[in-house]
Order: sequence, then structure tokens, then C-alpha cells
Amino acid sequence: MSSKSMQQPDKLRLVSYLAPNMFWFYTAVRDYFNRVWDIETDIVQSQLDPLSDPLLLQDQLDVAFMCGLPFIGHYQVIPNQLQALVAPVMQCLRYQNRPVYFSDIIVNVDSRLTTFDDLAGKTLCYNDPGSNSGYNLLLHQLIQTGHSRSFFGKMIQSGSHQRSINLVVEGLADCSAIDSTVLEQELRDSPELAHRLRVIESIGPCPIPPIVAAQHLGSEFIDCLQSALLQPDMELRSAMDKAQIRHYVAVHSEDYAAIATIYNTVVQAGNPSGNAFG
Repeated sequence: MSSKSMQQPDKLRLVSYLAPNMFWFYTAVRDYFNRVWDIETDIVQSQLDPLSDPLLLQDQLDVAFMCGLPFIGHYQVIPNQLQALVAPVMQCLRYQNRPVYFSDIIVNVDSRLTTFDDLAGKTLCYNDPGSNSGYNLLLHQLIQTGHSRSFFGKMIQSGSHQRSINLVVEGLADCSAIDSTVLEQELRDSPELAHRLRVIESIGPCPIPPIVAAQHLGSEFIDCLQSALLQPDMELRSAMDKAQIRHYVAVHSEDYAAIATIYNTVVQAGNPSGNAFG
């Protein structure tokens, strides 16, 4: 994949806003870009909400791994800054060879909770209000089932999916909604978790978080980024297998409009939510 005939940046800045348990894989993507273009490429794990990150707000990032909710919210307000490139198709059969994921509702394995209705009056922990899987989809589920946000006795913001999982395992919260791909990676990293929690319901499917590119890179280089991800070399392919990613598929920014619709339904029902739309 020659880059001699096109204009390319001197440096690529990658940012991950997703769960840190996959940062090793996003680093593998960074390394792949280094091999393809032989340019300086760095990556950081952001500790900020993407919509409050100066790197995004000042258009200083080049490629980002981010949740579909803040992405589509930002895109609908500022459509000329970021665009979706590709999304992963996970290997597990539940994903039916589509770029989707679920929000898995987990409880402690020793609890007597077996259905969503059993969670009435219980303590929920969630990662943050800007999360689609951990918050937005869950509030939408309450609306769809005729419940209000007061369905839960208490709601605790944990700050991350991993912390939410730990709170449920430790018995400090009754339930949580976890991105299914994050949960699967946690179970691969810590197999003993399978004996300490269980999934009682899954919400979805929903469009899976995309890899997005800044439009300041130019359409030609963005096309090359997309082509590179659709045609991984053996080293990236090996990392994808370890992450249980079957392959990447091209996506369009508008593919995430369904998430915006869900978010708007949640807000219009009077639920406090993350400021996903600027």
C-alpha cells in the first residue's frame, strides 16, 4: 500500500475513549499504521469524556476509538470534523456477523435476581451518563417496559465498566449494564469472574463503537486509513484474533443515527442524561 503518490500527515495522533481493557489492541492498530506509513504515530488512553476533551474540541486528534453515542452526538452538531471509518465484527455467534454489540445486565451469581423486573428497588451502578451501553440503552429499556428512572432504588456512577463489574462482584451494587464486548474481554482476562456474576438480560443489538477519523486528514488519506483497516496484515490479524474480532467492515457516520434516536427518546422522557449533543 504505497503512500508516495498522496499527501500524508507527518504524525498521527490516536485516542481511545473506550474501556482500557482493550487498549493493548488499539496499540496494535497504532503499530500497524506505523508499518503501513512509516510515520510517527502515538496513542493515548483518554481519561476524559470525549465531548469535554480539548483534543477533540480543538480538532487535534486524528483517529479515535469512541462510543457511538458521543460520536453521533458530536457528528450531528459538527458534521465536518469526524467521520466513521470502520467498525469491528466480533467472532461470537450472538453478533450474527454484524457490527453490533449488546448491553448485558449483570448480577452477582449468588443473588436471587433472574429477570429485569427483579431489579425493581435495587442498586444499579453505571459507568457514566455518556455511555450508550452502560446508561443510555438501560434508560431506554426502562421506557420501553413502562418504568421510570425511579425503578431502581439507587443509582451509583462508577466511572468505568470494570469498576461496575467489581461493585457487582463485591456485592456493593445489585446490577449493572455492561458493553458485551468489554464483558467478554474481562472474562477472557479474568476467567474466575464467570463464577461470580451472570447475565440476566441483554439489550440490543446496537451499532458497535466505530473507529473514527478527523476530516482534516483529507479524503484521500482517510480512504487509505479505511482500506488499511479492511485489509490487515498478519500481525494485526493475529491481534484481532486475540481480541475475537472477525474483521472490520466499512461504516458511515449516519449508521449511528439509531443511537441518537434512542438518546432523544430518553431525554424527552425527562431522564437526566449525558450531554451527548454538545
